[in-house]
Amino acid sequence: MAVALRSPDEVMKLTRMGAFHQTRLSFMRVLLREMSDSRWRVHQTLWDVDASGVGTALYQVDMPERTYTLVAFAHDLDPAMRSDRVIAEAWDATFTLYDGIPDAATVERLRAHVPLQEAGRISEQELTLARANRSVRLFEHVVSSLAGGGQPDPLQLAETGYLMRTTAVYGSGKFGAVDRRFIRSRPELRRPFQAELLSVYLIRLFSFDIVNHLASMRAPDTAGKLASPLREQLGIGNSTGLGMAPFIANHPRLIDRWMTARETALARVRSQPEVVLADVERLTDYVQRLQHDAEHWHTGHVAQASKVETLKADLVALSDYLSNEFNPDGASQPWDALYEWVRKRCSVEAQEALVSLLIELYPELVDNLSHRMFIDEPAAVAIDAQMSTGRLRELIEQYYSFALETDFDDTAATARFWYASEEKLEPRLGERYDEAGAHLEHPLAIGRDISRLYAMLDGHPPSTTLARLLDAHPELRHTVRRVQEAARYPYGEIRDNTIGASVKPIDILRCKLSFLGATRFDPRSDRWVRITMFQNAPLPDDASGLLDAPDDWVLPRARAAA
Repeated sequence: MAVALRSPDEVMKLTRMGAFHQTRLSFMRVLLREMSDSRWRVHQTLWDVDASGVGTALYQVDMPERTYTLVAFAHDLDPAMRSDRVIAEAWDATFTLYDGIPDAATVERLRAHVPLQEAGRISEQELTLARANRSVRLFEHVVSSLAGGGQPDPLQLAETGYLMRTTAVYGSGKFGAVDRRFIRSRPELRRPFQAELLSVYLIRLFSFDIVNHLASMRAPDTAGKLASPLREQLGIGNSTGLGMAPFIANHPRLIDRWMTARETALARVRSQPEVVLADVERLTDYVQRLQHDAEHWHTGHVAQASKVETLKADLVALSDYLSNEFNPDGASQPWDALYEWVRKRCSVEAQEALVSLLIELYPELVDNLSHRMFIDEPAAVAIDAQMSTGRLRELIEQYYSFALETDFDDTAATARFWYASEEKLEPRLGERYDEAGAHLEHPLAIGRDISRLYAMLDGHPPSTTLARLLDAHPELRHTVRRVQEAARYPYGEIRDNTIGASVKPIDILRCKLSFLGATRFDPRSDRWVRITMFQNAPLPDDASGLLDAPDDWVLPRARAAA
């Protein structure tokens, strides 16, 4: 008998969403599999950078049907201007992903706009707009080490994990870039965020080239190049704040696709009737590799540090159990039995880590699910106006019990409000009873609005049509539409209060970042986080530009062996 998918009431709680780890279905993993399977060729076609590190570089990606080019502009940034905040106006490097091969005139056009980021404008020929800053201490350590003819300290590389970190990677029509609807039919871009993540992967290559270049400029007679094993150890950092959080609430159809794919993958694995000893040994190896990798996760955030320590202890217990007690012949569905053992004894963080590792075991069962993780979202969704208010009440009771169980008359339940800053049009979270601006609130107080709708329905006979209700109360259309959508897309809704005093936006951020494929979550507060992307990911061959490497790179063997 197949194991059922976990309930949305369990999965879509913020405490669990805030413990998600990357999986084989994460979009970085999907991108690199596509790059390898389709034999994309990646090569640098221009390096015009001076001794101070200012100039232009081009990285070309040749695919079977088309070519993309990362156009990179390197800058000599005054350290006083270096900031990860979205309000920054200058960066160490700026980038755009160009659709095709840019000629000299195009590069000059981009040079006039890309370094300005939001203040500039790009065209429908560009897919993304991005910027990055150096990780100052590690960047200088690497340049100095290479200039001296040596290699940087591997421990310092492991501690930071990246030479540069992006502070924004924009796509999908922002600032003039091509809108997704014009490129979504391309196979290589069909799945979410592929253009943005390809940009990040190429920025990673730029980060290696710029340290090699600066070292050679500093000491042309002695400088060496960053060794390939050390390059693989480094990814690209990223600073992400509240701007990402509303995405989860604003795209219920898409999020339902992501979550359903992930939960289906887990259910397929848990449903396996037989597990051979080699599978147990592979899982044990993965657990131990994650355990060793977690030793390099550093954070100054007290709550996250506690979660990491608990995870490490749980992984030790899980490894011991697999090695000494787990009997794959003792249950009809051994992986399901193992999942239940972890669920009863370990933290949510460890439970979700096991989800990731179980999925890792069965590419043949789960990888095809990535083809389901996108949906063409309509600009507007029609409301079923003939539905009765009685039926709407039933849907609310079925899908929004969390809202009905919350007392929204308690000020703690409505302590926050979501709005957009006037200066940057970026999402922000305000304190409703301490700050002005609640009248600018965005419709992200989903639980409260559902609760109000439910209470209003008491004043209408159950047979009343929604057409009649909405004719009298058109302001309810958004909330009614949301309820009807929840019936079709049950994993599309956060089943928690998003405006309560205890809400931690970092949980929402981590959920989305895990689907991107991020690792090493380092919250700097409950509202922004640093992560690493593509750390330990394989690199294109220096000679051929092709990618040919195992797909379990996210769990590095070298560190586990160390």
